[in-house]
Formats: sequence, structure tokens, C-alpha cells
Amino acid sequence: MQRLLFPRLKALMGNPCLRLLGPRAAPRTQCGCSCGIRHLLRPGQYSTISEVALQSGRGTVSLPSKAAERVVGRWLLVCSGTVAGAVILGGMTRLTESGLSMVDWNLIKEMKPPTHQEEWEAEFQKYQQFPEFKILNHDMTLAEFKFIWYMEYSHRMWGRLVGLTYILPAAYFWRKGWLSRGMKGRVLALCGLVCFQGLLGWYMVKSGLEEKPDSHDIPRVSQYRLAAHLGSALVLYCASLWTSLSLLLPQHKLPETRQLLWLRRCAHGTAGLVFLTALSGAFVAGLDAGLVYNSFPKMGESWIPEDLFTLSPILRNVFENPTMVQFDHRILGITSVTAVTVLYFLSRRIPLPRRTKMAAVTLLALAYTQVGLGISTLLMYVPTPLAATHQSGSLALLSVALWLMNELRRVPK
Repeated sequence: MQRLLFPRLKALMGNPCLRLLGPRAAPRTQCGCSCGIRHLLRPGQYSTISEVALQSGRGTVSLPSKAAERVVGRWLLVCSGTVAGAVILGGMTRLTESGLSMVDWNLIKEMKPPTHQEEWEAEFQKYQQFPEFKILNHDMTLAEFKFIWYMEYSHRMWGRLVGLTYILPAAYFWRKGWLSRGMKGRVLALCGLVCFQGLLGWYMVKSGLEEKPDSHDIPRVSQYRLAAHLGSALVLYCASLWTSLSLLLPQHKLPETRQLLWLRRCAHGTAGLVFLTALSGAFVAGLDAGLVYNSFPKMGESWIPEDLFTLSPILRNVFENPTMVQFDHRILGITSVTAVTVLYFLSRRIPLPRRTKMAAVTLLALAYTQVGLGISTLLMYVPTPLAATHQSGSLALLSVALWLMNELRRVPK
């Protein structure tokens, strides 16, 4: 038995492919033995084989764990970028009042836009049957309809691109074994949230297409559904960006002092305030609350307007009274920029790495820029380009707040 086993064991242990791999001259090189393993290493890179699988009688080596993490991190960074594009494009769709131009929802059929005059006229006739045309756009021409239709079409097609950007690479990485057990659960949750986001978008649009015989108000989507649609998009964006930064940025080993603990808590609270302020913007957009009081710092002639609590019960005013909605958005914005300022001065009292300091300075600059954009948008009666820039600024501010949080995260033991 020994004569049969030990020679084979010695031959296996002597295989250079199972030793520590040294530097290679090319990204993909063939080893000198007869095992047929191709090594995925960069020049000068050292790694160990973390997993050897036998498939069809041949040995295959997965990517080293660090290399796989970088690939997944870059993919999620691209995904978060596509979500940011969807949020910005959705804001433009809302500002141009284009969201109700497509009255049907079909995952495949609506991907092909109308091409002939007859098709455009048929699409326009369908739009004419709904409240927005009857009450608001009854004198709209076909050329004007094409503009708002293409705005909504672009938003929907971009949403499909977001879905493909998440789902197809996720399936590929899963099959290749580049996702850890914890990452698999996170990726599944992200892909599920993408699908939920698409369904929620149509659920939101339906609220603006419903007939309301006893109402002569301007047809618009429900501000509750709009906030849910934006909120889920922001959650998807934050989760993707946070995971990407955690995989790509090396973690700082900061001394766990009381000052650092307070700074970390302040960063978390500030990011939460920025998120809440951005979410409150959905209610401002849904109720056109930016057109109620176009003055600053006062609202009209007073600091606190008299029509804050005109609805009953009182809680309805927070979500349905345009005056209260604008007032809340102002307070949240001022509170957020105050929190960012406090966070910045706290960060100056602690020795921090250069990259962390850069995140704090960038957050401060963006916060005051965003306040300036918001005030300008209000005073100029919400011009579309400026309002779109303000909406994009909220996403940029939230991104940098997440970056700073990631810089300050605790090193796992």
C-alpha cells in the first residue's frame, strides 16, 4: 500500500502549480507542467490558489479573491452610475410633465417606438383619452406630444438598461464563482430591488391616469407613490455604491478613540439627513410645492406662513399641504447643511488620512453649493435646467456623504 500511495503523493506535492505562485511575465501564462492550468496573474503579482475545481477531468483555477473583489466592485460602481442616471432622467421627466404621456406598460412591446405617422396618431389618440390631456393639455399638438413621449420613453428604456446592467453580470459572476456567500445574498437583494423598482414605477404612473370625476385639479401622480419610487431608487443607489466602495477602497486602520466614535456617528446622522432631504424633494415635486412661496429666507411676508395647517387631520399637512411640504424641505435643507458644517469642523480636530479629509472638504463644498442651487431654483420660479441641476446635486451630496461614511467605517476584527 505504501509503495502504491507515496510515489503518487510525492508527485502531487511536487507539482509547481500547487505551490506559492511567483511573479509571471504575462497576465495569462501556461505553467511548465502537464496540468493544463492557466494562471490569471499580473506581472509581479503573488497569490495563492484559493479554490481548485475539477470539471470534466481538467483542473480549473478561479480568480484570486482580491482580483474578484475588484471586478465585482467596479461592476457595482457602474451599476450605481446607471441608477444615478435613471434618477436624474426621472427628475427631468417630472419637470417637463412627461411622465403620463405613455399610457400603457409592456416590458417588450413598448421598446419599439412609433415610426410612421399613423402609429404616432394612434399613440396620441390613446393619450387624449386620459385626464392630463382633457384638463391640462387639450390644445397640445402632435409635435409637442412627441417631445413628452420621448422623454418618458427614454426614462423607461434607461430603466431596462439598469436591469440588464445588474442581472446579466450578476449571473455571470455567480456562475464563475466570483461572489462570496455574503455577496451572493447582497447581489440577489439588489437585483430583486431593481425588478421591484420597475413595477413601482408603473404603479406610480397609474395613479396619474385614473379618472377623478369630482376633481378639477391638475392631473398628477400620487406624491406618495412618487416618493416611494424615488426612495427605492435611492436605496438601490446607496446599497450599490456602498458595496462598491467597500470592495475598491482600502480600509483605514484608525485608532478607536472617543472623538472618532463621535465623528462616525455624526457622519451617519448627516448622511441620514441628506437622504431624508432628498426624499422630501419628491413631495415638493409631486405637489408642485416649489411654486407656492418663491421668496427666501421668509415665506412671503412671514417666517412661518399662516396656511401650514389648513388640512384636517393635522398629519395630512405634512404630506399633502404644499405650503407645509415646502416648509419642511427648507428646514431639512438648513438642518442638513448645518450638520455637514459641524461634521467638517469635527473632522479637523482628529488626525485623519488624506483621502478622508478630502471627502469631508468635498461634502462641505457640495452642501453649500446645493443650498445655493435650491434657493436660486425657488427665487427663479423653478426653471427646468436649474431645478434638474438641484436634483442632481442632491444625489452628488448623498454620494459624498456615503463616501465619508465608508472612509470612517470600523475595521472588522
